[in-house]
Amino acid sequence: MTRVVLVAAGALFDDEQRVLLAERPPGKSMAGLWELPGGKVADGETPEAALMRELDEELGIIVMRDALLPLTFASHAYPDFHLLMPLFLVRAWRGTPAPREGQRLRWLRPDAIDAATLPPADVPLLAPLAAYAALRPTL
Repeated sequence: MTRVVLVAAGALFDDEQRVLLAERPPGKSMAGLWELPGGKVADGETPEAALMRELDEELGIIVMRDALLPLTFASHAYPDFHLLMPLFLVRAWRGTPAPREGQRLRWLRPDAIDAATLPPADVPLLAPLAAYAALRPTL
């Protein structure tokens, strides 16, 4: 039986319709690839709570539950596990995203992201992110 791993991810957009990506640091699987911030959901934890915790740990930002809006999800079979990843729009946060775990950060428009630079599970998320960015009013 294939093990299912639940991971929550967040899409943070800036005023220029760019989404925040984090580079997987050396020593982690898929090091050097860029991904949406987030992480594994612990036993007994909701995806929303996991994302709020991970964004604090990884980026030093505070996100309230009512600022999270489900957008889509990814379901991807890796060789040794199956990843299920709900993606939430992070509509507001307190603080400035900064790398706290040795990762690099960058802001890119979804339509400018090279799919080859992402983990395979993240690639299907590009189309919904681009659609959201195209519809999102500029501030």
